[in-house]
Amino acid sequence: MTRPPRNVLVTGCSTGIGRQAASVLARRGWRVYATARRLDAIADLERHGCRLLELDVTDEASRAAAVDAVMAAEGAVGVLVNNAGISELGATAAMPVAHVERMFATNVFGMLSLTQLVVPGMRTRGAGRIVNIGSMNGRWMMPGMGSYAATKHALEAFSDALRYELRPFGIEVSLIAPGMVTTGFGHSAARRSDSSEDDPQWADFTARVSELTLTWDAGPRARLACSPRDVAERVVRAAESQRPRARYRVAPSATIMLSLRRVLPERTFERVLRAQFPSPRP
Repeated sequence: MTRPPRNVLVTGCSTGIGRQAASVLARRGWRVYATARRLDAIADLERHGCRLLELDVTDEASRAAAVDAVMAAEGAVGVLVNNAGISELGATAAMPVAHVERMFATNVFGMLSLTQLVVPGMRTRGAGRIVNIGSMNGRWMMPGMGSYAATKHALEAFSDALRYELRPFGIEVSLIAPGMVTTGFGHSAARRSDSSEDDPQWADFTARVSELTLTWDAGPRARLACSPRDVAERVVRAAESQRPRARYRVAPSATIMLSLRRVLPERTFERVLRAQFPSPRP
């Protein structure tokens, strides 16, 4: 298998997984193009050897400009790491559709559009890697995060389709599926859920889920979580392995929940969820 050129375009580098992936890859000698919507949010990555690009994955002109910049310097994108993502907590039955559309615009359509921009250059080279940062929520649904889980289910399907279609051209597609990650992502989702629901019963449900996400990497649950560095190391494996895996699970929480989801009957798995997570109160 032909190895891709050692350049990598990483989205969503302002915090967490994207920031760690950019730093680790740069230290390993990759020419890293780190991106974020605001360059000041990633200015420090330049000291690690990263090249900085402004990128809003939901904006067509911004996507084209970022890919054009890499292609002008490199000829083609060697590896694309689709990491940019947002989340919002809330009851699916009450969340405004506009909020759901915003999540899909970033988590799904931004990823797909950016991928379609880099594929022609990879096909010409006969080599390339697409690394999508998914979630254990791509295979099951954490209560209160149904809409976010829907975006990650879509990412699973798109990753499978792209892998099937692109492998004949020497392009490998991997999906990283972390469990609970100590990134503050839950804090961000909790903030976005503020005032999204007017119905007191749904608001109560969302508040209790928010409280859980704010503490899910603390106390006894901490041993089930992983760090952004753990996820970044799987990104490196997907980028550098001679035969990268289709999926990489990260964190005990991902292994446990996905295993239960696979072996338990539907109603039994739902009882497990209700024992561990808040439920709406009639």
